[in-house]
Amino acid sequence: MQTVSLEQIYTDYSGKVMGYIRARVRSSADAEDIHAEVFEKILRKLEGFDPEKASLNTWIFTITRNTVIDHFRRTKPSEELDENLSDNIELDEDLLNSETLGELAAALKSLPPQMTQIIVLRYYDGKPLTEIAEMMHLSYGAVKLRHQNAILMLRNALTL
Repeated sequence: MQTVSLEQIYTDYSGKVMGYIRARVRSSADAEDIHAEVFEKILRKLEGFDPEKASLNTWIFTITRNTVIDHFRRTKPSEELDENLSDNIELDEDLLNSETLGELAAALKSLPPQMTQIIVLRYYDGKPLTEIAEMMHLSYGAVKLRHQNAILMLRNALTL
């Protein structure tokens, strides 16, 4: 196995990682913090990287994606969801009116990470499911099904 230095990884991937993060996080300061956190994780885990399991590119972007998801879990996306919801959102108006946004945030945290990412991209970033499918390297049908399941899980969590 050819060893790759952290410096080379940073040189090759820093811009791509930041672009990925900036496409999902509105705050420049948060994006910079997440960027630093990603490369800190890469440094800590580089010794355990196994090219037999995944390519370096896949490994780095998995760490990046998970770090972005962790960021949304740590912050309170419910505070910003209200401002960014558009009229064409598929969530029931009654759902948002009957539940507090804090309960919605807690319900979001209970979803599997991939479903959380779909919900955040769809409702926070306002992306169509077709674009989300491309971003996540999944078929449109898979994203649509996971989106529907996430909505059902949120409804169930909020009606308990």
